[in-house]
Amino acid sequence: MTRYFTKDHEWLAVEGDTATVGITDYAQNALGDITFVEVPEVGKAYAKGDTASVVDSVKAASDVYAPASGEVTEVNEALDGEPELVNTSPESEGWLWRQTIADAADLADLMDEAAYQAYIAEL
Repeated sequence: MTRYFTKDHEWLAVEGDTATVGITDYAQNALGDITFVEVPEVGKAYAKGDTASVVDSVKAASDVYAPASGEVTEVNEALDGEPELVNTSPESEGWLWRQTIADAADLADLMDEAAYQAYIAEL
């Protein structure tokens, strides 16, 4: 599994041609207590950069963008009853959706963990 990060604070864990997507610990800290997660529809295809999900918190609603083009294959149903999983476990149990990777070239401009840590250190 390879993990990538976006400048919009999404992470994706890629295995083969499938990615699990969520928001980073940095993002959930900035948002505060998550109160609701609108996950994308299974079967819907998104282009890289499309708004695929919305995370609502006590502070704001925040769009979550598709970090790569592909089709949603699964959503994290646990978030319906426990949106706070995004706060308590943002980069594992609090994942948002899984999708296919339509074009591996979409991953080329994403950051690895070291680059992402350097990026957020400058914010």
